[in-house]
Amino acid sequence: METRSNHVLVGSVVLALLLAVIVAAFWFSRLSDGEDEEYDIFFKQSVTGLAKGSGVSYSGVPSGQVKHIELWRRDPNFVRVRITVKRGTPIVQGTTATIQGVGFTGVSEIVLDGAMKGAPPIICPEENRESVCPDGVPVIPTKPGALGELLNNAPQLLERLTTLTERLTELLNDKNQASLAGILRNVESLTASLSARGPEIAATLAETRITIQKAGQAAEEIGKMVETTNGLLNDEGKPLLKDLRSTIQSANNSLNALDKTITEAQPGVRAFSRDTMPEMNLLVRDLRQMSRSLKAVSEKIDQQGAGSLLGDPPLPDYKR
Repeated sequence: METRSNHVLVGSVVLALLLAVIVAAFWFSRLSDGEDEEYDIFFKQSVTGLAKGSGVSYSGVPSGQVKHIELWRRDPNFVRVRITVKRGTPIVQGTTATIQGVGFTGVSEIVLDGAMKGAPPIICPEENRESVCPDGVPVIPTKPGALGELLNNAPQLLERLTTLTERLTELLNDKNQASLAGILRNVESLTASLSARGPEIAATLAETRITIQKAGQAAEEIGKMVETTNGLLNDEGKPLLKDLRSTIQSANNSLNALDKTITEAQPGVRAFSRDTMPEMNLLVRDLRQMSRSLKAVSEKIDQQGAGSLLGDPPLPDYKR
């Protein structure tokens, strides 16, 4: 009987201690929950490696853990992850959340960063609360991590790699390889020719340099000549132009005077042509006739003597 009473007493003490431990653990958990703050993060990507209890760090400093992971009821395209972080963690405007892998274990954690000095904290406002905090707690925006971005873009990357491989295969077929070999041979031949003609090319470049230098000197001399010509035209050309204008004016005046004189002489010229010219023509005809007569007399005196002018010439004698 006494042994049975001892067992009952020991059992009662063990149950009391167990109950005390459970109450203490619950109390400490409630106390710890009172010091933490909850936030929601909505990921539109795979959250592989993330689980309930996964760590949450802020710029590498452990700051909390993942409390819940589930598909968002309002839009299954998003995964809602609720986290708890220590009170005093700087969750402010500009803070973003990223999923990063931890080593090669396949386990992931949530990394927070982007704290800015003086920025206001992320809270649920009184106005428009439902749209800013759809599930009653503030929302931290996401930023794609390097691994998540790579996994999301992996299908497109593989497709592009496949297309690139196919195009390279088409480009490097036997025909194109033969063409490329011919091009390389031609380039090698051209390089050898250029190398052999190196001295000639150098001499040509030297002559070209000299020609360019002489052209520059000639251009400079032409510029000086143009400046001299401009000075001459400005200094001596203006007086010459003035004298030329005066000469042209005088010539114009002389021509006007001559034109006036001819106009005034036109009536006399007409009378001279009408009356005097016929008489002068008769006089010239008489003078020509008299000249012929004098010529005939002169020839007769020359041939027959002066006596021929006084009588008839003697008849010739005829012998039988």
